[in-house]
Amino acid sequence: MSIWKRLLRLIGLHPDSDPRTYQISESMHTTLATLAQHEGRPEHELVHDLLAAGLTQYYSTDELLPKWESLSPREKDVVALVCLGYTSRQIAARLSISPETVKTRIKNALIKFNLHSRTELRLLLKDWNFSAWDPRCFPD
Repeated sequence: MSIWKRLLRLIGLHPDSDPRTYQISESMHTTLATLAQHEGRPEHELVHDLLAAGLTQYYSTDELLPKWESLSPREKDVVALVCLGYTSRQIAARLSISPETVKTRIKNALIKFNLHSRTELRLLLKDWNFSAWDPRCFPD
């Protein structure tokens, strides 16, 4: 089954004969109508945003999670702190490692995610919650 069909099935959409027209269950329609009314937007606009969010979630789960799991525990620590906006020196001080070690961990993570920069890494993981790593939330 294609990714598209799996996503549509997960959110309760069922394809009609026209590949671009879908029927949704009554409960899904009620939920959609309620959300559209709450946001003051037409249902058709909301459907596009919900599908985009669903695709992002699907990609995040199916594509990014295995890459995240391939990181070593220390690489995860460094990536989380990078995504929280910390510099290499700040990360080094927080983790009691050298700035060069931080740079090496970042380089390894970028290779595993097939990225070229810290900025790309932050953008890719911008919707992830790294608050468990945030020293501002859990001071020493």
